[in-house]
Amino acid sequence: MSKNTKILMAIFVATTLFTSCGGKKQQQSSIVEFKTTKVTKKDVSLSSKYSATIRGRQDIEVYPQVSGTLQKLCVIEGQKVSKGQPLFIIDQVPYQAALNTAEASLKAAKAQEATAQLTLESRQQLFDQQVISEYDLQTAKNALLSAKASVAQAEAQVVNARNSLSYTVVKSPANGVIGTLPYRQGALVGPSIPQALTTVSDNNQMYVYFSMSESQFLELSRKAGSAEKAVKEMPAVQLQLVDGTTYESTGIVETASGVVDRSTGSVQLRAVFDNPNHMLHSGSTGNVIVPVNHKGVLTVPATGVVQTQDKYKVYTVDKEGIAHSQVVSILSQNNGKEFIVTEGLTEGTEIIAEGAGMVKENQQVKKIQ
Repeated sequence: MSKNTKILMAIFVATTLFTSCGGKKQQQSSIVEFKTTKVTKKDVSLSSKYSATIRGRQDIEVYPQVSGTLQKLCVIEGQKVSKGQPLFIIDQVPYQAALNTAEASLKAAKAQEATAQLTLESRQQLFDQQVISEYDLQTAKNALLSAKASVAQAEAQVVNARNSLSYTVVKSPANGVIGTLPYRQGALVGPSIPQALTTVSDNNQMYVYFSMSESQFLELSRKAGSAEKAVKEMPAVQLQLVDGTTYESTGIVETASGVVDRSTGSVQLRAVFDNPNHMLHSGSTGNVIVPVNHKGVLTVPATGVVQTQDKYKVYTVDKEGIAHSQVVSILSQNNGKEFIVTEGLTEGTEIIAEGAGMVKENQQVKKIQ
């Protein structure tokens, strides 16, 4: 064997050894460590958030029943009032005059009635003595009936005038809190004014209205057996205020509308919250947080799920440590930390728990518990 041949063989062997060692190092370096976990069943409580509007249990708009000049405002905005408490006083002079006139007319009508009664009694005596005819007697009777009718009419006018006078004192229709006061003393008001004198809100309890999509409510109704049972079985709800804080008391969902809003495709629900400290105000907004309890469901960590368009997948790891992608179905509700899997996985399956977005199909991984 020549010297050159020996040199070439040495180079070939060295190259082969180098390539072999490098390949092993490259193969070893391609194995990446990932934290894994086994899918298990457990009970999970999730929550859904819905935009809400807050209203008093009673929001009563107060309008005057008679027209006139607003003489006095008896309350201020935000004041607590009781049912029957005077709120406004409208000029009473013309209505007092009308009542005086009606009472005078009633007295005159009663006097005419008394005169007609005396006339009838006199005519009756003369008729019994056969001094006058039956026609004269009947005329006297008719005159008395006419006088009685005039009295009844005058009495009705007195009642009407007295009611009109009483309406000049506008009273609170319920216990509550006074809203804004758009009219001031001296303003001309009446039943047809464009804006109410004020609004009385009963805020000892507050109604909170929120809407749920038709499909969500249908799912709840199907599980419960009916819409009525679905409402009754709904858990206590929380109210998130506009500043992000959670209201101290929980509320109860009382009713759901029987009609789906065509424009939004949603069902309106109403929850009631106690408001002992009057922290909630009619007209405010917030968010209703509805908890949903799921029992015995498969869960996966959010860091172990990869979303591609409208599909979700996880990476399972077999006994040899090879990662395989698996398409799964998950609930839209989640707590941001874990997802509930409805299809695609079975209990006990080992999956990549963190960094699933960095895993490649059929990649060799080193499992870290």
